[in-house]
Amino acid sequence: MEKKSAKSVNLKALLPEVWALMRPRRGLLALGGLLMVINRVCGLALPLSTKYLIDNVIRQGQMHLLVPLVLAVAGATIIQGVTSFSLTQLLSKAGQRLITEMRMKVQEHIGRLPIRFYDANKTGTLVSRIMSDVEGIRNLMGTGLVELGGGLLTAVLSLFLLFRVSALMTSVTLAVLLIFGAVLQRAFKTVRPIFRERGKINAAVTGRLTETLGGVRVIKGYHAEAREAAVFAAGAQKILANVFQSLTTISLMTLASTVLMGLVGALVMFLGAHQIAAHRITVGDFVLFTSLLAFMVAPVVQVVNIGTQISEALAGLERTKEILSERPEDEDPKRVRDLPSITGDVQFDHVNFSYEPGKPVLHDVSFDARPGTVTALVGSSGSGKSTTIGLITAFQEPDSGIVWVDGVDLSTVKLSSYREQLGVVLQESFLFDGTIRENVGFSRPEATEQQIMEACRIARVDEFALGFPEGFDTIVGERGVKLSGGQKQRVSIARAILADPRILILDEATSSLDSESEAKIQEGLSYLMQGRTTFVIAHRLSTIRRADQILVMEGGRIIERGTHGELYALGGRYYDLYTRQHGLETNLFLAPGEGDVVEELSR
Repeated sequence: MEKKSAKSVNLKALLPEVWALMRPRRGLLALGGLLMVINRVCGLALPLSTKYLIDNVIRQGQMHLLVPLVLAVAGATIIQGVTSFSLTQLLSKAGQRLITEMRMKVQEHIGRLPIRFYDANKTGTLVSRIMSDVEGIRNLMGTGLVELGGGLLTAVLSLFLLFRVSALMTSVTLAVLLIFGAVLQRAFKTVRPIFRERGKINAAVTGRLTETLGGVRVIKGYHAEAREAAVFAAGAQKILANVFQSLTTISLMTLASTVLMGLVGALVMFLGAHQIAAHRITVGDFVLFTSLLAFMVAPVVQVVNIGTQISEALAGLERTKEILSERPEDEDPKRVRDLPSITGDVQFDHVNFSYEPGKPVLHDVSFDARPGTVTALVGSSGSGKSTTIGLITAFQEPDSGIVWVDGVDLSTVKLSSYREQLGVVLQESFLFDGTIRENVGFSRPEATEQQIMEACRIARVDEFALGFPEGFDTIVGERGVKLSGGQKQRVSIARAILADPRILILDEATSSLDSESEAKIQEGLSYLMQGRTTFVIAHRLSTIRRADQILVMEGGRIIERGTHGELYALGGRYYDLYTRQHGLETNLFLAPGEGDVVEELSR
């Protein structure tokens, strides 16, 4: 019982949401309502004229009424057609605009949510929320709403006229319809949760399908096509079972409506024959009654189909409301400080952090990264390096302690003013399915062509871009699939150079590349790091020998800190990691003469 009441409360809570959608369009809805009234009144011209045609023109021979009756019916029919066309154009297009606006609103809102939201939701699920959940909302604004409102108006008008023809037959018919209405209400309560569940299943199946298509190389590499097909088939079967469940309910509703029509028709025939025999109504009255009865009952039957659409729309709106109720990360009331320009002084002051309560990831982390210096984070997987970077980029906030940027508590800073001064180069560069030029310019849309080309020259993007027939206008494909790993990384570096950040994050920027590609990219990275506060995560320890400070992390703690030479001489955890991995390997980051020092230290 508690579950039902909760559902009821949720639906009541949707009424303000529905009104919020309708309110900006109330003028349009008012015009649509006026057209609908005209349309439905004109629709009654034919059954009303039938009475006079039978009783006056045919039975009483008043032929002078024939032409006016025919002209009235023809005129009403033309008006009905024009208003029907206008309603479809007006409200159907308004419904489609509403869908587009809702999609843009949901997408924009999701884009402003914190990283933890993305960690908890699959990409395909979010795509489904944006594209599919809002689709049914058109029925709240489009022809579905018109049919529902128009049908109810026609039913009310017909009911009034029916009582004037025969109160007895109308009362009996109305009693049957009220019973049917109670059945419909019960049925809609049953079908609404089914549509909501279908939205969840659709989102899950779409999420897995998106992953499958994105990871097709891994799937084919492990010959897992059949397994993924089985997973998708299981999801498709869940959708099918849900559809069958809803179809069963809808079919029962349709069956009930069909039986209703037959029952009402039989009652009207029985009562009508007795009424005519008793001279209480004429034959014209009986024909008028049956015609009006169809106009009253048809909308009730139509409610079965339209009501299903409205239920689906409300289910989608409820799921959309869930997304929109998530608080964007830039709406934190604490974030009031602007950082229009920073020097890049980053300090961790006794920072502790955990993703889940009771499971700490960082323990009392403190360090100072001065402007223009390079800080390297090393350690085994799970040691807390990426979490530390996540705190620097403000993807997460400390449980306790403070991250300072230029002496300002980062948790109080407006993210838009801070992140536009960040630059990130990841191990796997993410490129959009656009041109090389568009991907480089992504970090700074207002950049000139000259600035983009200069960034490409420094990162040596021009070396391979000019080799393509379309040069910088070459389409890179989804996630840059048409470029090699080294080429993608150079585009990513050019993008960061163009951004001109004050704080630079290099997360395994070269670890997946071959030596030749790495050597070319290191030149671009060296330029990029000049004068910026740089944080480097590296498993390949030879790339960080020139770092101003190296922080060795284990178990979420900094266990060693110092320069390469100092830590190597210490003979601790860094020494073990370095000698096990590289020995005395030299690298572009090795300063002149440093190799001799390190060799001497290692003896």
